This record gives sequence, structure tokens and C-alpha cells, in this order.
Amino acid sequence: MKMSKEIFENENNYQRYMELGGIINKKDYQSALDRMNNTHALDRKNPQVRSLIFQAMEITRDARIELNDSKDVLDPKIVLYVILRSDVKPKDVEHHHSQMSDQNIFGEVLRMLGDADSLDKLIRAYPNISFKYERGK
Repeated sequence: MKMSKEIFENENNYQRYMELGGIINKKDYQSALDRMNNTHALDRKNPQVRSLIFQAMEITRDARIELNDSKDVLDPKIVLYVILRSDVKPKDVEHHHSQMSDQNIFGEVLRMLGDADSLDKLIRAYPNISFKYERGK
């Protein structure tokens, strides 16, 4: 399935991401966005990819977050979620986003895309999950 083509200029985006409470380091942030921008299709025949798409869509449904996708094109929120959720923690890293819950990763996706309105909806939909982080913990 194709993904929606959106260009993300990175001059102030990382700063905006941090202002929204993001915790992913700049290198991993940029890598994830680059992979999203270079992804022309996700292999929906792959059971893991299908499962991750379903997880993200369940989160958006629960939070009443609108998606900008169609039958053939996936919303960037879904694609970026699949990318981040699929990442594997490097051996030399103590804290990594792969250790987060599905909802927390989706929160990082919304922060990375600068979507504060959807982030607010997500936080309201999951009141028992903390979306705030303390660096170095």
C-alpha cells in the first residue's frame, strides 16, 4: 500500500518535536522521518506489518484521530508508527523507543509530525497512560 507523499522540512521540526515533549534523539528522529519519506509502500502481505497497521488504526479509532488516507494510500501517521514500532533496540543503547507501549509510540509519531491536536486527543483517550517523560530515566 502506498503512503501519502508529504515533505517534511527539518529546520525547526525537531525543535517543535521537543517542545511537544518528544524524547527521541535527533539522529533517530531524522532517520525515522527519512525512512517514512522514502517509503513508497508497506508490504501488507507481511503479517507483522498488517498487525502494526491494525494496532495504529485501533489507537486512532479509540482517540478519534482522523486519518488522511484512502484505499491505496496510507496516512503518514500509520507509516511512521509502523517504522518506529518495527525498530529494534541497539545493543549499545540503554533506552530506546522500541521499549515503549504502542500508545506511547503513537504519541511520539504525533509529536514528530507536529500534530498537537491529535496528541491532545490521544492523551484524553488514554488517561491512565503517562505521555510525559523525564530525560535520563
